[in-house]
Amino acid sequence: MSNKSAIVTGCSSGIGRATALELTARGYEVVATARRYESIADLAVARTLTLDVDSDESVAAAQASVGPVDLLVNNAGFGIDGPVEEVPLVEVRRAFETNFFGAARMIQAFVPAMREQGGGTIVNVTSVSGIVGGPLAGFYSATKFGIRGFALCLREDLRSTGVGVSIVFPGFIRNAGMFADSGAELPRGIGTRSPQQVASAVIRAIERNRAEIDVAPVGLRVGTALAGLAPQTSASVSRLIGSDSISATISRGQREKR
Repeated sequence: MSNKSAIVTGCSSGIGRATALELTARGYEVVATARRYESIADLAVARTLTLDVDSDESVAAAQASVGPVDLLVNNAGFGIDGPVEEVPLVEVRRAFETNFFGAARMIQAFVPAMREQGGGTIVNVTSVSGIVGGPLAGFYSATKFGIRGFALCLREDLRSTGVGVSIVFPGFIRNAGMFADSGAELPRGIGTRSPQQVASAVIRAIERNRAEIDVAPVGLRVGTALAGLAPQTSASVSRLIGSDSISATISRGQREKR
């Protein structure tokens, strides 16, 4: 990976920050980005850059400033949970603007140069909520299901160009992010992962050109696999182990931030 360039979105904390540092440690010239410059000013990477993925102008300016890259990591995003009738549609649109259209903007901006240079990698960091639905997470899951479908199609579109496209699915992340901030407690056997473990999954996606990598613990991976085959049965099992309570706690934490 030495002497390759990368741009990573959403580096203010957690997964984005860990990914930027891991790539730097492996020899990448990393441009770490976030909406608020002060949140990334201390990052020990090649360059830090203010970037709002919701803005066409901001993304275009970043592309012009950075130029071609070998790796694009779409990590910027946020949670939006709650009863469907209580979440204002303006907030739903904002979530789609960041979680889905933000990644789409970055891809449209940086893919042309990847095509021209005959190679590159796009890694989309999403969520297991892009594989399985859960209580109170309909709008959030919709953004993540959307980017998953888009990325899988894009992988086929770019298959013959030398550009790889991967999706990384974190589960419950400790130390940072909406689950950690909510204070929710998981049932025995579910488990969490760290931002550093997600960063390691990003590295595996690059090295192996994997279409999808699930970072969740084994128990949660089994649950998401079951959801793909038998969603109704999976939902029943999830309720038995307390998914309603966990989702309600996370939803309250998100509501206080809105």
